[in-house]
Amino acid sequence: MRLIPTVDDFTSDPVVQAYDDMVNPPGLTNFLGAVQVDHDVTAVRSVNFAPVSHGDTVTGSLWIDGRLLRSYGVPVAIQWRPDRVVRSARLGDLTVESTTVTPPGVAGVAVDVVVTNTSAAERGVRLGMSVASTATQAGAWRTPEPPSEANTLAPVPGRAALLGRAATTAAVSVQGLDADGARVRDRTLEVDVRLDPGERYRFGYVHVVGTDADGALAAYDAVVADVPEQVEAARALWDGALEAAFTPGNDQFSGHVPTLETSNDALRRLYWWGVMGVIWFRRDSPASHLGRVYDTLMPRYWQGTTFIWDFSLSSMIHALLDPEPMRRQIEHWISLDIHQHFGTEWQTGGPAGYWYSVNDYAMIRLVRDYVRWNGTADFLGVELAAHDGPAKPVAEHVADWATAWEGLRTSHALADYGEIDNLLECVSSYVHEVAGLNAANVWCLRAAADVAVARGFGDAAEELRKKADALAPEVGELYVEGQGFWHARQPDGRLVPVRHCYDFTTVGLTLAADLPERRREEMVAFFVRELQTPSWMRALSPYDDDAAFSLRPDHQWNGAYPAWPADAARSLIELGRPDVAAAWLPGLARSANQGPPGQAHFVEEAGEPVNGGAVKAPPQFPYLIDWSCSSAGAWSALVVEGFFGLRPEVDGSLTVSSRLASVDRSAVLRGVRVGGRLVDVGIDGAVDSQPAHSSGAG
Repeated sequence: MRLIPTVDDFTSDPVVQAYDDMVNPPGLTNFLGAVQVDHDVTAVRSVNFAPVSHGDTVTGSLWIDGRLLRSYGVPVAIQWRPDRVVRSARLGDLTVESTTVTPPGVAGVAVDVVVTNTSAAERGVRLGMSVASTATQAGAWRTPEPPSEANTLAPVPGRAALLGRAATTAAVSVQGLDADGARVRDRTLEVDVRLDPGERYRFGYVHVVGTDADGALAAYDAVVADVPEQVEAARALWDGALEAAFTPGNDQFSGHVPTLETSNDALRRLYWWGVMGVIWFRRDSPASHLGRVYDTLMPRYWQGTTFIWDFSLSSMIHALLDPEPMRRQIEHWISLDIHQHFGTEWQTGGPAGYWYSVNDYAMIRLVRDYVRWNGTADFLGVELAAHDGPAKPVAEHVADWATAWEGLRTSHALADYGEIDNLLECVSSYVHEVAGLNAANVWCLRAAADVAVARGFGDAAEELRKKADALAPEVGELYVEGQGFWHARQPDGRLVPVRHCYDFTTVGLTLAADLPERRREEMVAFFVRELQTPSWMRALSPYDDDAAFSLRPDHQWNGAYPAWPADAARSLIELGRPDVAAAWLPGLARSANQGPPGQAHFVEEAGEPVNGGAVKAPPQFPYLIDWSCSSAGAWSALVVEGFFGLRPEVDGSLTVSSRLASVDRSAVLRGVRVGGRLVDVGIDGAVDSQPAHSSGAG
């Protein structure tokens, strides 16, 4: 039984597409920036490495015998794994296969192409690649798509390459071929070859961006000198990162994640999926104001931005894997006004976007997880200044966030979280006094009380707990009796029923113990009846009055955001039905077959599954979904905190409430870092294994 995955373990199932099918093409990263392949067999787009952005421009499209390959409408098969994307197509008696990588340490992309003559006769073929360049240099990307500007293109003397220059900034791009005899036309790179029957011909396309021509040309020359070597180097980069992530005392991360021994393939696959999906967003860009950071979406939208909400959904993995950049990120957000933005862009550290109402809850999760997994209760006493006041201990910031909801009350007892953009953005009825976030307020008050106790402030803790106990029944007033879902109270007092998963997951994760057994049973029945699907789930019930409002599948009837199934399974466990969650795992594991979790996957009725897995939703209007999202860590939390039931607390205590009997009674987590020790955890609890290590990396 292997305990540490390699890139091969994440090889996706092939996705086959024809011209402009609603397919979300995969992305690549070398931890400096990101690239997305396009619908063509060689083309790439979104070649963005801060501070140089190419926007969403498509370049490197393949031409055969003077005609654009895409214009033939031949299907293209696409297969992803962390280090590469392999694409293939057949055009008559020619097959074309490409391997695309982001070379280590390079702001760019390389495509290794092989063309094969499958006929019984010799034939000549003209191979061309069209070049587009829109590189620009910008110090803050605060829009969904990174910026771009018009470039001029000119041949590079002595190379089969074109140099793109920005009109208003110093940004450049270099795009060229490694083929002998290749030539440069106005915006095309071409080579003529003759192929014997069965003969294969390979060539490489390289695209590098930079802030000056000399530097970009030097990087280009280093890559184009041996493209196949860059393909192998990308594999080594990713295998090394995966091995380090599961190894105590490694030199790449400031922590590590435990290894999992299990005979349950679905449990293992989902655990690994979550870990890889967080590593995927690691950025070690020299352009970062904050050092190492973790992006939220890629490869098309909001590059260079870290959302508080999404980061918190992977909070446990951040705390275990890389606590040092996590702490820097928390400290940075404390210094800003979290009630005015949804995150920060890391080139300047400045705020991005508008307020998300989840931010107080998210920040408490982040602080709590950082402290309890790392045994760093002293962090609660560190004095940090917020945007509008003097420095004070982190614990006091936690208390402020836990009580911030009180300032949002109007004429009712619960907080009014405002309009659609503050909440789920595409569910018009989920507004104002919603059950999920008001239930989270009960949890926040109790979490802040635990923090107060850990610092010796018992009176403050008692007051916080009294508030929580008084608030819990007020949240209960929103319940739709007998139905398993909740109302959203409007400013005029109307109770609007909303059959949304966010109430199911958040109430279940924060307030399950306060609910009577009958309500817990009704909530589970509602979830199974209206939200659960074989390999994914609906965020909103198709029976809900708002189901016709939007087609954005991260929060609507036609799909779900990637953390929602993981959190829903944890909610099922907390509501007393680990058996329902366990039975769902094989279907969910089938959806881990297309790379890291997408910003949303379609349910089976909305999109044809890929080999039984819920297909990633596309980026085109009206869906507007990116190929991957950083909340992947929720899947690992489902395993560690859900089925293993591991509960470290801020005071250093540790409890285990195992639910392994429903999935694998013999499963063991090895080397879980809890405070200053490593523990092994099985169905009978936790035992010390060895002292914890910290590499100090990150």
